[in-house]
Order: sequence, then C-alpha cells, then structure tokens
Amino acid sequence: MNNEIMLETKLVGDITGSFYVPSYQRGYRWGSDEVTRLLEDVYQNGKKNYCLQPVVVKKRGDSFELIDGQQRLTTLYLIYKYIRNVNPFYPEPTFSLTYETREKSEEFLKSINLFLKEDNIDFWFMANAYETIKKWFEADLQMRVTHIFEYFKEDVKIIWYEVGETEDAIALFTRLNIGKIPLTSAELIKAMFICNPRDDEDTLRPEEIGLRWDNIEKELHNDDLWYFLTNKPAEDYQTRIDLVLDLMAEKPETNRDKYYTYFFFDSNKESLSIKDIERTFLLLKGWYEDHTLYHKIGYLIASGSKNASLQNIYNKSLDMTKSEFKDYLDNQIRESINYKKNYSELSYDIPDDYPRISRLLLLFNVESVRSNGAETQWFPFDEFKYSKGKPVTWSLEHIHAQQSEGLKTQEMWKEWLKLHIPSLRSLDSDHEELIEEMSNAIDKEKLERNEFEAIQQKVIELLSVKGNTEYMHCLANMALLNAGDNAALNNSTFDVKRKKVVEMDKQGQYIPFCTKMVFLKYYTPIDKNQLHFWGQADRVAYIEAMNKVLDGYLKEPIEFNWEEA
Repeated sequence: MNNEIMLETKLVGDITGSFYVPSYQRGYRWGSDEVTRLLEDVYQNGKKNYCLQPVVVKKRGDSFELIDGQQRLTTLYLIYKYIRNVNPFYPEPTFSLTYETREKSEEFLKSINLFLKEDNIDFWFMANAYETIKKWFEADLQMRVTHIFEYFKEDVKIIWYEVGETEDAIALFTRLNIGKIPLTSAELIKAMFICNPRDDEDTLRPEEIGLRWDNIEKELHNDDLWYFLTNKPAEDYQTRIDLVLDLMAEKPETNRDKYYTYFFFDSNKESLSIKDIERTFLLLKGWYEDHTLYHKIGYLIASGSKNASLQNIYNKSLDMTKSEFKDYLDNQIRESINYKKNYSELSYDIPDDYPRISRLLLLFNVESVRSNGAETQWFPFDEFKYSKGKPVTWSLEHIHAQQSEGLKTQEMWKEWLKLHIPSLRSLDSDHEELIEEMSNAIDKEKLERNEFEAIQQKVIELLSVKGNTEYMHCLANMALLNAGDNAALNNSTFDVKRKKVVEMDKQGQYIPFCTKMVFLKYYTPIDKNQLHFWGQADRVAYIEAMNKVLDGYLKEPIEFNWEEA
C-alpha cells in the first residue's frame, strides 16, 4: 500500500479498465444541457488539443474507485455506446462502470433499453442523456460520428489524477463535490511538480516545493503588487499564482479552457520546474520594487494600450538587456499617447479622442507621482483600479462645466441649485436676490425646465470667466474624477466641484494626484490665483505642467492659441 499520486493526461480513446462507483456518490444526474455542452465543445474545438475536467481515481485491486468524474465518464460511455449502436464497425467502449449499490445501472448501461426509462431515477437520467446524444448526432449523423470518434481518439484528453491507495476517498470526494471546490489548474500543476520533480530537483522534498509555491501565492495576495500587474480583479482567478502560470503558458485572454495552462506545463514538464515559476515571479516582483519600472510598466498595463499587455511586456523582457527593455517601455508609452495632430485639438465630444485624453491624463498622473518626492511616492494602482471590493471606473470630467447634460429630472435640477448656493454666497459681491430665487425654485412642488435653465444661466455667468466656453471640451478643461452617478455634481461649476473634491479628500477617498492639484490650484501662479473660478491663467498653467512632466513622451508640446483674458 502506498500514498503516491499519479498525475498525467490521457486521451479519451485510451481510457480502459473498470471504474467502481462507491455508495457515497449519488447516481448519474447530468441533464440535456450538460451533455449537449460537452458534445458541442468537443466538436467546435475540432483538431485542437482539448481537455476535459479531471477524473480522480484510487486503485482498487484490478479496478479503480471513481472518486470524481462519474458524470463525465458515464456521458463518454453513453456516447461510445451510441456510436457503436449506429455503426457496429466501431468498437464497444473500452471501459466499464460498476456500482456498489446500483447493480441494475450497470446492466442498463450495457443494454440501453429505453423502455426501462421510468423504472428508477438513475435509468431516467441515463436514458435522457442517451436520447440527447442521439438527437445531437442526428443533425449530421455520418459527419458527427466520424469526427467525434476521431477527436476522442486523437485530440480530447482527460486529466488523470490517481491518488494513493491510503487516501481517504470519502474526505477527498467531499472536498471536490460537496464543498464545491474543484481541482484547479494551479493545484494540478503543483501536484505534478510534487509528484514528478525534475532531475535537478530530486533533492527538494515535497514539503519544500509546497512551501515555495505557497510563498508565491501569499505574496501575490498583496493588492499593491496584484493591481500593478493586472487590471483584472483577483476574483477572476481561482488562485493568484494562476496569473504567473498563465503568463508562462502564454494563455490567450480569450481562451476559456479551464485547464489550458495545466496542459502547457504537462507538455513541458521535462523542461519546467518550480524554480522556473519562482524565477518568473521574482522577475515580476523586481519590476514592482523598482521605482522607475513600477511606474512605466504599471502605466502601460493600466492604460490598456495596444501591445502593452503584461504578456507582451514579459515576453519582450526575456530577450532584451535592461537598457533595451527600458527603451522598449519608453517607446510603448510614446506610442500609447501618439496623436497625428497637435494635442490641443483633442476634444471630449469626439468619441475617438475620449480614450486618447484618458490615457494622456493617466500618464500625467503616473509620471507626476513618479517624478515627485525623490522616489518616496508611488502611484497607487490598487486604489486606482479597485475600491471597497468593486472596480473603479474613471471618467473624464470637465474641470468647469457649463452645460446641463444629464440633468433630466426635477430632483437633479434642485440638487444642482442647492450645490451652487454656497458658491454664490462666497463671492465678494451680494447676490441675495438670485439666491432667494434659487431657494424658491427648490421649494416648488413642480419646477419647469425653462425656469431652471434661466436661473442656471445666471449662476453660470457669475461663476465663470472669459474663455470657459471656447475651451469647454479641450484638454485644458479635463481631469480624471470618480464622481459616480451624481449628474448634478458632474455638471457643476468649478467652485462646487472644488469643494466636493476637498470633502472627498478629507474623507480619505482616493483622488488622482493631478486632479487634486487642479482643484487645489497647485499649478496656477500665486499672483494669478483665485479659488472660485477656472480661468485662462489656470488653463495655461495646467498645460505647462503637462508639457513639463510629459517631456520625452509627447511628440511635440501641447500648444494652444490662447485668447487674451
């Protein structure tokens, strides 16, 4: 008796032997959806490698105790029986299923007597599955029979997970089924390294391999590191080490095969080891700990720029010197904000320009943090991407808004008026008459749109300065702000937004560095500074700051033909 684990892949056509289904398992319960999905997946995948979920077994004399995989094996058996029944030139299934407490189920599988369908619940599900198989094949009988048999023989595999003879099968079954915790690709790869260490790793004990693996997983639970490397929430991965494994396997983002990465490691198990996984992780961690690389790579990944995925960056890094790699990153950053015209022509209301402005402002924020504070400040990609358990969506916001886009209800109109009363009170001159008009409008049971817009126009004229209309949608009036769905705030004038940003900052809410500097008037020269408006002096200073911080990435400076204030 031993407790060794065997982990390998087997072609479906190579499955042989007798599988014993113990009493602790329920009977066959797959419905038409599951059966059809298996057939469709195999058929649509064609001649490409395809892997079914693991079959977990334990040696039991001359047979195997089937711990996990009864539903899949039974369905495969029924498919083989159907193929044999429609064409006797095909062989009988090369494996069989026996049952500890369902002896008649074995007989039913061998005979497929559909007249017995109503005799018991197991027969009903097996008969229903067989009828589903029959219906699916009959859509194109000869072609589908030929192809499915061929795919099973040459292309479709199962993961064969054979546990040691002393394994507690009931406990393992409970973990895999009752607990709803399936074997993950990462778990299978870990088991493979523990079971079959490479020759140069024979000195590593299983416990040491497991410890190294767990240490990588633990470090990846640092959200600062995780959201530097990816834009995806951790919930998209079964385990966090999957990110590293998928990277090594070059798994396409569009590939939904749960065991794609395990397939890759299984095919390369003679050349890959736990040490290779460690080296890959340490490379990523080295980027994270390098102040310059952290910001350059972090920006590229966060920007979602073409050819700037973690996979592409990782692949390039393997073939380059450090100097070449840094040049490559700089070129990718330049490409990410490349614009054939002058950047001053970018406009919020042109759909193609929206992502360009967003990337430019993201880079402005990241580079501002990187170059500020002699490497003591780091851009918080974790806060930028995720907050309070939810992904953050950043939008382009007008620093000063003069339009009522999105304000469609009385509640929104009244909220807008409430937000702007304090700003009018803060002005030097007396505007009590207008404030009273706003208060009366707020108290009205029914406020008409034309009445609101008339008052709004008076307020905007008082809280705006020359040039705001001309530069409404340009880069000089744009900032990244997470204002949620508060349309009244989004359409507010500068002074109202400034107060809201200050309030958000006091509450500890994350605000991008440059957005905060805008609303605190950090960029504007002191002699031209006034708190309540966003005017020409502010716009000029804001663009000058961009040109200074992004020098080396912009193909040419951002230039506006500013009108005289």
